Amino acid sequence: MPTYIALLRFAQNGVESIKDGPRRLDAARDRFRKPGAELKAFYLVTGQYDAIAISEAPDDATVAKLALGNASMGFIRTETLRAFTEDEYRKIVGGLS
Repeated sequence: MPTYIALLRFAQNGVESIKDGPRRLDAARDRFRKPGAELKAFYLVTGQYDAIAISEAPDDATVAKLALGNASMGFIRTETLRAFTEDEYRKIVGGLS
């Protein structure tokens, strides 16, 4: 299954209710399972972003729907990246002329 890295920033509403964040994270894990995706890891980080989430989903459309659904609640803003494994990287680079 493809891997995705989501760079998250807390919206003002998310910061104001940060104590509810763990509950929202648990609910997000449940939302990911329904379409066959999985939230593999979550990290609170310092710097430009507030958190990073690593997930797997069947396809880009599924992860886009999940990202939009999560962001539409108003607690976070996301930037989602498709991540390629080392094996996928080697195959991609190996196919260069």
